[in-house]
Order: sequence, then structure tokens, then C-alpha cells
Amino acid sequence: MTPHINAKDGAFAKLVLMPGDPLRAKYIAETYLEKVELVSNVRNVLMYTGYYQGNKVSVCASGMGSASIGIYSHELFNDYGVEAIIRIGSSGSFKANLKNYEVVLAKDVYGENIAFREAMLPGRTEHVVYPSNELNDLIKKYAKDLKIKLHFDRVLTEEAFYSYKSAEERSKMAGGAVCVEMESYALFSVAEKLGKKAACLLTISDNLITHEYTTSEERQTAFNEMMKIALNVAKDFQ
Repeated sequence: MTPHINAKDGAFAKLVLMPGDPLRAKYIAETYLEKVELVSNVRNVLMYTGYYQGNKVSVCASGMGSASIGIYSHELFNDYGVEAIIRIGSSGSFKANLKNYEVVLAKDVYGENIAFREAMLPGRTEHVVYPSNELNDLIKKYAKDLKIKLHFDRVLTEEAFYSYKSAEERSKMAGGAVCVEMESYALFSVAEKLGKKAACLLTISDNLITHEYTTSEERQTAFNEMMKIALNVAKDFQ
């Protein structure tokens, strides 16, 4: 056990899929996994382990923001022997033609606030961080197999959900990021520190140019293409 996870040793698979929303974790576990078990529920941050097409995989909520995903990813990597985490989340689009329900794979991530990275890796102040090439290649492979279109581009991680800067200003500041979320910069920094693998797969939930939005229920249950891609990666972590 750790301060934030009450699972037993060996409770998690080598690969963890990490949505922000505990109810999305519950939906994925109950919809896609067999022999599924709830292995941790501290603070109602739900974490499950089961089997997808015979392959062991865990689905663990991260909560919202860098601090939250930083805690859970660090404990999973450092204390439970997890080898890889794929963040599967929602994102706001900075491009009119990047529409709701389209899927984005992070080529790299621009972090608006470097404080988390400095704490994790003292003296390291890079704004741009990188995912595991191995994980990204697997995600691309399974997306192709499933005939699901991926946008492969830069993502912005922001600290404030309610930003009063324009979408155009935020994208430009991040070197042309196509969408924004709140967790991946921290996840990639933790993975780098601990020598683990991490990737970020996102579904567009809101278009910040056209102002088209999805509901909270749709964000929990309608991002099935992203979920299927990530679940297939479990085949390579047995």
C-alpha cells in the first residue's frame, strides 16, 4: 500500500490505462474487461485490473491536473512495478478542423508551468517533454489495424482549466500545439525520472474555436475509439 493506493502487491498489470475521470475508469473496466477486480478505491479514485482479449491490463483514474496524476503515476511506477502508462483523456481543440471525437496522439507536450518538472528532476526546466517512442509506435500500429485515424502532434498541458487567454494565443505560446489538457507534462516527467514508459492518447471533447462541446456523460462513455486502441497495447506488456 501507498498513501494514495490501497491495492495489494502485484495487483496491477505491467500496462496501466489512465483516464482522469474515475467514472470513465469504471466504464472501461465494466465494458471491456473480463475477470475484472476493483483493486483500489482511496478517495474514490477507482483502479481496476482485468483481462482484455486474454491480456492483463489495469485501468486507473488519475484525477485532474499535474499534481494528481503525478501522485498516482509515481506510486504505480515506483511502488507497484508498473512499466508503462498511457493517459487516455479528453482535450480541447485549438483548431477548427480538429473536431469533437477525433483522436490525438501526443508527439510531444509543451508544459506551461515547469515547477512540477523542476521538483521531479532538479535543475531541469524544459518546457517540451517527450513520450516513449515504443509506446507511440504501438499505438500507431493498433490504430492502423483498427482503421482509426490519429492526429500526431504537439499537445499543451495547462495548469488552469479556466484560462482567459485566447485559443490562438495559447497554441502559439506552445509552439503550435493543436489541443490542450492538464496532465501529460507531469506524467512524462515522472516516467523520465523513474525510467518508465508513458504516452498520451486524447479524444477531442471541446472545440475552443467553434465552441462545440460534449456533455460529461459523453466524456465518460463515448470515447470508445481511443479506449480500443489503448486496450490493444496490452498485448505487448504480458
